[in-house]
Formats: sequence, structure tokens, C-alpha cells
Amino acid sequence: MYNENTPGPAAPEAPDAKAPQASSAATDAADKALLERFYAAFAKRDYRGMCACYHPVISFRDPIFNLKGKAASAMWHMLCEAGKDMQVEASRIKTADGKGSARWVATYTFSATGRKVVNVVDSNFIFRDGLILDEHDVFNFWRWSRQALGLSGWFLGWMPRLLQTVQGRAKGNLKKFIEAHPEYAG
Repeated sequence: MYNENTPGPAAPEAPDAKAPQASSAATDAADKALLERFYAAFAKRDYRGMCACYHPVISFRDPIFNLKGKAASAMWHMLCEAGKDMQVEASRIKTADGKGSARWVATYTFSATGRKVVNVVDSNFIFRDGLILDEHDVFNFWRWSRQALGLSGWFLGWMPRLLQTVQGRAKGNLKKFIEAHPEYAG
């Protein structure tokens, strides 16, 4: 039975407050360097370099796509090949505690209409094993559709039906691309 005269267990030693922070800081720096490599590759339309930053079970989603694994890599391959005049600038790259974020701006000609697009995208990431495990990109679809589609995007871009149409076409294009590139099958 315990009483105030009975010695209790020894108090645990206080952890070294600097050790976890140093480890966390090193991980945060490695994650930031990973995102910088990812966007540097993107700026060169180097889909291989981008995909090398992805975990094998990557999950990617944006207003158009919701992809897993090799399909996410195939999407970047397809977009980098199609975007012959695409320019990408990334900024606001931040990482902490296994998560990250960035803003990037892609300027390109939308191949279906020949119209110039400047798309501003905010991305959020989750890292695992030194790679990107999850990427969630957010952009204003109505703003994008006004630029890419012109008047139809202006008048219909806010409607779910136009978004569904664009998603369906993009999904079909990606399916054809994967069929032509068997390395992404499976």
C-alpha cells in the first residue's frame, strides 16, 4: 500500500527537447527539398523527375482528377507532353510535421481550344518514407473554364454539369494515354 513515506517509482528523465526538434527540422527540410525538386522538374516538364518524388501508393486529387498510384504519374506524363508551351512557377513552399503546401501558377495554351490559361493552384501534401504520399490540388474551376473555354466557360463554368463534362473528357483522355503507355497499366 502506498503512503507518502513509500518511495514511488523514479521520475522519468526529462527528454532532450532539442533532439525531437532537430529530427523534425531535418525531416521538414528534407520534405521541403522534395517539393522543390518536384516543382523544379515540373517547371522543366520533366514528368519522370516529378513522379520520382511520389510514393508508390500516391493519392492525387484536384477538381478534375481523383487518381491513385501509377495513374497519377500517367496524368503528369500526359500533361507535360501536351503542355508544350507550359510554364510553371511555384512559391510559398512550406513543410512541417509530415505535411506541406505550395502555390503554383501554370501558364499554357489549352490544347482543346487554343486559348491561353493562367491557372493558380494551391497544393497540400502528406509525406511518407521521404516521398509524397498524398497531393490535393485546389483551383477555381470557374476561373479556369472562363479562360480555357471562353464564353461557354464564362456562362456555364459555375454549373456542375460543365465540371462533369470536363472531368469525363479528361478521364477519357487519360484512359487512352494509359492504353498507349503500358508502363502505367495496373
